[in-house]
Amino acid sequence: MVIREPETLADVSKTAPPVDLSVVVPVYNEVENLDALQGELLDALEPSGLNYEIIYVNDGSRDGSAARLTEFASQTDGVIFVNLRRNFGQTAALAAGIDYASGEVVVLMDADLQNDPADIQALLDKLDEGYDVVSGWRRSRKDRFLTRRLPSILANGLISRVTGVQLHDYGCTLKAYRHEVLKEVRLYGEMHRFTPVFAAAAGARITEMVVNHRPRIAGVSKYGLERTLKVILDLITVKFLLSYRTRPMYLFGTAGFALMGGGLLSILGALIQRFVFNVHLNRSPLLQLAAMLFGLGVQSVLLGLTTELVVRTYFESQHKPIYIVREVVRKGE
Repeated sequence: MVIREPETLADVSKTAPPVDLSVVVPVYNEVENLDALQGELLDALEPSGLNYEIIYVNDGSRDGSAARLTEFASQTDGVIFVNLRRNFGQTAALAAGIDYASGEVVVLMDADLQNDPADIQALLDKLDEGYDVVSGWRRSRKDRFLTRRLPSILANGLISRVTGVQLHDYGCTLKAYRHEVLKEVRLYGEMHRFTPVFAAAAGARITEMVVNHRPRIAGVSKYGLERTLKVILDLITVKFLLSYRTRPMYLFGTAGFALMGGGLLSILGALIQRFVFNVHLNRSPLLQLAAMLFGLGVQSVLLGLTTELVVRTYFESQHKPIYIVREVVRKGE
């Protein structure tokens, strides 16, 4: 079955029967790996006895991947091909695949054959232990140490410390989610690596398990050291969304009062210089520093008030809840 620009996602859900498992695979210039990937996926999924679908999302490939994926979807039951108009990035491709997925469980994985499809069943078994998210951990990672593994180790430690969600390998795409959890997560920018963090914020039960990681045998890696800076910037955004999304005044107001406190200390220092050391105020930089700090402090408080108005408009105009209910129990139900 080939999906070509349906009018709405609802139209797709009406024609596609519910399935147990959706495997979402974003693809960007991986034509050399697709045949082997398709074969391994079918070998891993067919013995499971589950109703499954494989959703390939072509993220603007220019190497023939789209044509090969069209053949898969045209010739194989349970394969869906979603072809994006251009390269939107991995996060957008994953979000598109999730939107088209109808399975109760959604497994995400890369198309470069470094993730092992044989691990999918182990992820599902781990979910059955009562978890909502199972994150893959590439403990024996087959990548270069200085350019890939070392930055990843540092980034994973920083993310775990800042967010409080302890995972060894945020960068591993191979993860399994209950679909109901993903409904509470919205992906933007390059936020896909933080999906477990957003899921945890929605009350999901998260664990991780060691998965197989294989060396790349064809194609070219799409990642480099420049990703490290992006991860840090995204982490700042994630921390703000998690801690201050509904109370931004706490962040900006605290910063504002801290700045104004610094201004008071600067004035006190200037007065001490004047009356103890006989240094005239017009010869001390502390007075100018105090004025600057007071000005920045007032601006920070005003920014907090403005952000409060934006946040309230965001929630109230879209009728977004500020809480998420796991279940409701009533007598007789």
